[in-house]
Amino acid sequence: MKTTVWETHLPLPLLNRGKVRDIYEAGKDRLLIVTTDRLSAFDVVLPSPIPDKGKVLNQISIFWFQKFKTLIPNHLITSDIRRMGFDEAFLKAHARALEGRSILVHRAKPLPVECVVRGYLAGSGWKDYQKTGAVCGHVLPKGLRQCEELPEPIFTPATKATVGHDLNIDFKGAAKLTGKAVAEKIKRLSIKIFKEGTRFAKTRGILIADTKFEFGIFKDKLMLIDEALTPDSSRFWPKASYRAGQDQPSFDKQIVRNFLIRSGWNQTPPGPVLPKGIVDQTARAYREVYRLLTGKNLN
Repeated sequence: MKTTVWETHLPLPLLNRGKVRDIYEAGKDRLLIVTTDRLSAFDVVLPSPIPDKGKVLNQISIFWFQKFKTLIPNHLITSDIRRMGFDEAFLKAHARALEGRSILVHRAKPLPVECVVRGYLAGSGWKDYQKTGAVCGHVLPKGLRQCEELPEPIFTPATKATVGHDLNIDFKGAAKLTGKAVAEKIKRLSIKIFKEGTRFAKTRGILIADTKFEFGIFKDKLMLIDEALTPDSSRFWPKASYRAGQDQPSFDKQIVRNFLIRSGWNQTPPGPVLPKGIVDQTARAYREVYRLLTGKNLN
């Protein structure tokens, strides 16, 4: 039987309990990040965890960190809990919370922008295009259809909201927050990483429609932080069933979003309890995208 981890209670200083991740101080310049099975939809954490979701997100990020490490350094030190510097008693007491869902990382200072890259016209980008013919300052060709692939991926940064939705901004807005030189660098890196990831994912039967990256500074070095190309930070579509001009089936939490929309929930806290069938279907989708990308079943 699959078990879930809703939240963690470790004897370490808790720095942040986010929508999905619990972040602890783990020594000088180091953080311990634990990815739980919490699921948020419409910016509300739901009361129903998704079994193994945290393991999937954590291990997919590790997979991509390894694949992209020649393009840019990342914050990962180790994902092996026996090499994190904790004693045996700590590991024995907290193995369930740590195994497969935790990483020890450098404590980088996050940049104040979300680095969003769009390869297809979906979500808020599609809505903006319908109104203005542009997405975050990018004027696009006329006549594009919903979910159509763009001629080239576009960089559409966003602000980091502590509550509620992130706000889309243009490149000039990002440059005001980070400085022009840094903004140029993260734009170039974001598009390069996205292209590399989407090329690989296509060989595994997955289209990555869009994603967001986060970057940070550690000891004056720019690095990739947080997560990378996961079903929570990206839109993953099955390649075999893709058709432009319509919504696409999804490997991510769209299963839950669709249920919530049908349920009539007003998208304000508290969120509703999910039916077991929706929980099981979502858990299968997360595990399946892990299998497709890595070629392995989740342990």
